[in-house]
Amino acid sequence: MRAVPESLDSGVVAEIDRRLHSVGSAHDVTILWAIESGSRAWGFPSPDSDYDCRFLFARPADHYLSLWPDRDVIETPLDEIFDVNGWDLAKAVKLVAKGNATAIEWLRSPIIYEGSPTFRDDMLEFAEAVVERASIGRHYLHVAQQQKTGSPSLKRVFYVLRPVMALRWLRVHPSAVIPPMDLPTLLAESDVERSVSDAITDLVAAKAITRELGAGSAPPLLERFIEEELRLGEQFDQLPRERDAAHVRREADRFFRTQLTTRPDTPAQPR
Repeated sequence: MRAVPESLDSGVVAEIDRRLHSVGSAHDVTILWAIESGSRAWGFPSPDSDYDCRFLFARPADHYLSLWPDRDVIETPLDEIFDVNGWDLAKAVKLVAKGNATAIEWLRSPIIYEGSPTFRDDMLEFAEAVVERASIGRHYLHVAQQQKTGSPSLKRVFYVLRPVMALRWLRVHPSAVIPPMDLPTLLAESDVERSVSDAITDLVAAKAITRELGAGSAPPLLERFIEEELRLGEQFDQLPRERDAAHVRREADRFFRTQLTTRPDTPAQPR
C-alpha cells in the first residue's frame, strides 16, 4: 500500500524509500508499515519542515526466542531533512496495550510509504479491542499540558492545538476510542465554532508559506479555546481502569503471535 502526495519532494521520498530498503536488508527485518509522522502528516507543515518517517518492523520469528535480543528500535542517520526510525512490532504492541497513542497514530497517517493494509487493519482492530478511552485521553491531555510549559512560539501553538483537538474529538464522539491523526480531520469532525475553526485554518495557512514560525502566542480566541478544552479534558485523569490487565496482556500476546505466524519471514524488497 502506498499513499504519497505529489506535494512531497520526490528526491526526499526516493531517499526515504532507499533507507527503508536498506533497513530491511541490513537488519534482516520485514517493514510492516512505514508512514510520515510530524507536521506533514498532522496537516500543518512549513516550507522547511523535515521529513519524519516512522515504521514498524518484525524480525524472523525465532529472534523472539533469543535470550539476547537485538534493540527494539532501528534508527537511520538524523539530519536537517531526514528523521527516519522505527519500532519493533513487539515494542509497538506493548505500548498500544498500555494505551500509548503514538503507535496507533502511525496506523492512521494519511501519508504511507509502504505497508500492508491487512496488517494496519488488524492492528487497529486490536487497538480498538484493548485500548481504553481514558488512556488515550490522558495521553493527549498530558502531551498538550507538556507542550504548554515550553517557550512560547507559534510553532508550539500547533503542538498544543493538535492534542487539544483530539481531546475535543473524543468528547464529541463519546463511544469512539481512537481519534484521527491530522488536524484538518479533527477540525472537520469535532463540531468546532466557526470562529475557532477559521482562526486555526488561518494559522495553518500562514505556517504553510512561512519558514518555521518564531516567537509568539495564539490569538486570544484560540487561547481561550485551548484552556477550556484542557479544563474539560482533565476528566480523563479521574477515570478508573475499565479493562482487566491480564485480559489485555493475553490479547496482546495473541495478536503478536498471530502476526509472527502469518507473515512471510523475508526482509523488505527493493522497489
